[in-house]
Amino acid sequence: MKKKSNHWKAALLAVMGDEKRQNITVPLLEVLFGLLAGAVIFLILGKNPLQAFNAFLQGCGITAKANYAGGKGMFTDFMGYLDNWTPMLFAALSVAVAFKAGLFNIGVSGQMLMAGFVAMVTVGYSPLPAVVAKPLVIVIGIVVGALVGALIGYLKYRFNINEVVSSIMLNYIFQYVLSFFIFTFFINPLTRQSQAISDASRLTLQNVMIAGYKTVIPLGFVLAIIVVAAMHYLIHHTKFGYELKAVGLNAKASKYAGINVRRNILFAMMLSGALAGLAGVTYYLGYLGSIQPRVLSTVGFDSIAISLLGNSNPIGIVFASFLITVITKGSTYMSSSIGVDQEIGSVITGLMLLFAACGAYVRHRLRISRMELEEQKKEEQKEGNEQKEGQS
Repeated sequence: MKKKSNHWKAALLAVMGDEKRQNITVPLLEVLFGLLAGAVIFLILGKNPLQAFNAFLQGCGITAKANYAGGKGMFTDFMGYLDNWTPMLFAALSVAVAFKAGLFNIGVSGQMLMAGFVAMVTVGYSPLPAVVAKPLVIVIGIVVGALVGALIGYLKYRFNINEVVSSIMLNYIFQYVLSFFIFTFFINPLTRQSQAISDASRLTLQNVMIAGYKTVIPLGFVLAIIVVAAMHYLIHHTKFGYELKAVGLNAKASKYAGINVRRNILFAMMLSGALAGLAGVTYYLGYLGSIQPRVLSTVGFDSIAISLLGNSNPIGIVFASFLITVITKGSTYMSSSIGVDQEIGSVITGLMLLFAACGAYVRHRLRISRMELEEQKKEEQKEGNEQKEGQS
């Protein structure tokens, strides 16, 4: 029985691979379990899981719908998906940078809101031309986000205030203080949202005619791909990235080795905040074009699941954010096409987050199983050698 169990362990380890390969196989396993759990939910609701998952893809322009409205098509749906995907990429990178330093930036939504609000007030309502307004919006997003991140980092290293507590409190402060200003000075009485920003300052071009289709063009998506490449290089090929990971793994050992732990904590939160600021301006001054008072974007919270699924690796985050955005963006069409609540998409995302949280435990169990098999092989070799010596 024990040998049979060991055969199963060996087969599992062969599939999952070594620790380096597990950075890919374990997240894939988590996604698979999340989708299987989602399929079970659809079956309980009496719906076809394959039809439901295809509806998610149709809502994002990845597969074709049965029919489209005038001037719309699969291409327009896909461009809308890219527009929604862009802030998710920035937000997930923000969480990942903090994770690398052993920090948990749960205040991404608040930092997005603050950056979006400042950019909206200073540039969004100004008469500046597009060639000046659009780059300025990006710069303001980076600066405001970095300043908020620096505040959280300073509170962490100067007063040892946990970054989770300070970032959550800032979420509430930004949410309600900025809502007061919007309701007082910038509210649209019809939509109950902030006044729409100028087209010149918006990071998503609206109603662009391409091949007979009226679509959007998310300018921030190109920047997001560039930032992904830059972050991958920064984390894996620079001294700063090395020190960041060292502090995240063991702050005390890093301090003993001569690494300035406090400085790295501050810089990590500044960089995380700057990325959250980019997420904010591409969301509020790109995807939406306005701010809804008293509401924090779910993008900041979904980005936690994405970062976990992507192992806080910029390349992994691209694939993880692609999947999660398909679920969040496509849930509206899925709901209308098969007749279930669109919140099912959030349930599936939550299940993936739950399985992603078990990733460290899965790797731990795989490591123990590998050690047990190696120990057993040594014992078997030892017994074989003793038998040979006895026969001789």
